[in-house]
Parts: sequence; C-alpha cells; structure tokens
Amino acid sequence: MAKRGLILLAGTLAGILPCGTATSQTSTVLNNQVQLGDVFADQTLNVVTVDQQTSATTGATANSFEAASNGSTVDMRSNQYANGGVASNTLLNVGAYSGAATNLSTGSTGNSGHAEVTGATLTGVYSQFTSAQPISSVSHIEAPDAEGGDVTASSQAQGNTQSLAVNYGTAGVRVNQSNEAQVTSDGGGVYGVVWGTAKYDAATVGNNVSYAGASGSGAAIATSQNNTAVLGQATQFTAFGQVQDGQTTATIAGNNVSAVNNGFVLNANVQQYNSAYQRAQAETSAYNFGAVAATASGVGNTALLGDIGGEIIIDASQINDVGGIDAVASTTGQDGYDGQATAVATGNAITGYACADCNGRLTANSSQVNGADVGATATTTMNGSVRSATGIATAVGNTATYYLSKPSGQ
Repeated sequence: MAKRGLILLAGTLAGILPCGTATSQTSTVLNNQVQLGDVFADQTLNVVTVDQQTSATTGATANSFEAASNGSTVDMRSNQYANGGVASNTLLNVGAYSGAATNLSTGSTGNSGHAEVTGATLTGVYSQFTSAQPISSVSHIEAPDAEGGDVTASSQAQGNTQSLAVNYGTAGVRVNQSNEAQVTSDGGGVYGVVWGTAKYDAATVGNNVSYAGASGSGAAIATSQNNTAVLGQATQFTAFGQVQDGQTTATIAGNNVSAVNNGFVLNANVQQYNSAYQRAQAETSAYNFGAVAATASGVGNTALLGDIGGEIIIDASQINDVGGIDAVASTTGQDGYDGQATAVATGNAITGYACADCNGRLTANSSQVNGADVGATATTTMNGSVRSATGIATAVGNTATYYLSKPSGQ
C-alpha cells in the first residue's frame, strides 16, 4: 500500500508543478528524533483574590519538528519515535475570586510536526510512531466557595500530529502515523459562581493530519493512519452553584485528517484504521443557570477534504474495528433557563466538497467499514423550574457527505 501511494504522488506532483520548478535549486531537510524517557509538566496555582486575570499554560511533548521555506523549493524527510510516557497536569485552587478572566490550557503530545512553504514547492515524507506508553493531559479547577467572571479550561492530548501549510505554492507529501499509546484528556472542576461564560473542553486524538493551502496552491497528499491503542478517552466533569452560560465538552477521534485547499487542485489519498476503544464523556450540573450544556462526541475515523477554486480528487479508505465508540453526555439542573445534553457517536465519517461557482470539480472514491459497536447516550435532568430541557443522542456506523457549493459569504 505504501509503495502504491508513493507512485501516485510522483505521478500527480509532476502534473501540478509550475514550469521551471524541476530545474530550480532544492534544499533538503532530514530530521530523525527518538525519545526514550518520560516527558512531563506539572503546574499548580493557588490564589485567593485576583482582580483581572488568572492564567496557566502547561505542555509536554516527546518530539517536536518545524521547518519552513519562503521562495525556495525544499524536500523534507522526518522520522519521529516516542517510546516514553507524556503527561501534563494543571491544578487551580481558588479561595475567593479568580478574576474577570480565567484561562487554563493543558496539552500533551507524543510527536508533533509542522512544515510550510510560501511561493515554492514542498516535497516530503513524514513518519511518526508512538509506543504503548500513556499520553495524558489533566486540567482541574477547585473553587467550590469562589467566584469567577469568564472561565476557559482546555485539556488536549494527541498521539501524533502533523500540520502542513502551502501559500502560493505546490506540495507533494506523504504522512505515515502509527499510535499505540493510550491517549487521554481529562478535566473539569467545581465553581461556586461563574458570572459569565464557563467553557470546559477535553479533546483527544490518536493521529492527526491537517493541511491548509492558500492563494492558488495545489497539493497531492497521501496519509496512512493506524490507531491500535487499547483505549482513547476524553472526559469533562463540572459542577456549578450558579453559572450564566456553562459549556462542558468532550471530543475524541481515533484518526483525523483535515485538508482544505484554496487553489487549482487537491489530490487526497486517505487510509485510516482504528481499533481502539474511543470514549467521550461530558457531565455537568448547576443549581442556578442561564444556560448549561454537556456535549460528548466520539468517532473512530474522520476526514474533511475540500477545495475552493479548483478540483478535488479523493481516494479514501476508513476501517473502524474491534474497540467500539461511546459518547456519553449528562446535564443536571435545578432552576434556570435552558439545559441540554448532546451525545454523538460515529464509526467512520468523511466529508468532501468543491466550489460550484468556481468551476470546481469533485471526484471521490471512498470505502467505509465499521466492525465495532457505536453508542450514544444523553441524559437531561431538570429538577426544578426551567424554560427548556433538550436531549440529543445520535449514533451512526458510517457517514459520507459530498457536495458542490458556493463559498461562504456569497
């Protein structure tokens, strides 16, 4: 399969390179990284009264790689191997008031890569592998007798992630990702009163590839993703005495590809396999509230592929097997206005699109196989007087969406 993909890239790239590119001088980058030990970051904030802002950023990454070129053709080879555990933890203790704005950001990543070119051609092969050592991110706020203005707390965990960007150029790249690590993001906490908006978010992904093409670019991209961990998990648990707008979200994906091009062609070959059990769980409770909601979303394999201004060619295969997908959302309230719980679980999902008003053309060949259980559970409990109570639970084995449409705003 890998050999066929490389042949596809070579043939496709030759057809989209601008005249003269083949004879221009090419720079080369070779990156080899191996992390064998554990990597961890811990942070604790203890505050009583803060007037303006309380903020904390905690991050841990086994291997990180970045390369960019402006006006010069470049060929890259990157190999990243993470064999140790990765952990990040943030804890905030509040005595009275955490300020008008409270912002916590916590993240853990096995392998991270970024490559970009402007006004040039990028070729490359990027390979990322994580072993069975855990990758975890934890964020928590303890403020049971305290108040806050606006509160944002995010927890993110990734096995492998590779981003690509092309501006007024061309690219022919292959990304190989394999994750065996148990990847988990957890968070939540307790607040007495949040006068504004409280946003708690947990996001987990085993393997992630993102591409952005701008200003008339063209690209041929081949991705191979394998997520074979035992477990992937994203959880958020929150409780409020009083909150104006409480949003508690947990999102997980075994494999994710997002590629959007603004240019003449995007040729995307996507191969995804997930066998890990994926669980997203969001639970929240509030005694008094304006709006309070819990949202849980879990998917085995997902791909978003689009081109605005030209042609898109899609060849995709998605297999979700063995482990199963669970999305669990629960919202409990006493007195207030609007309460909602939303749970969405999907085995395989793909979306492809082109711009109809840009003389765009869409060619798609995709297959989806789901061999695992997929379940969504939503519970909304309103114990007192409220304006509305809403519950949404959606479970889908395979979903594919293709469309031609106008650009947004037209």
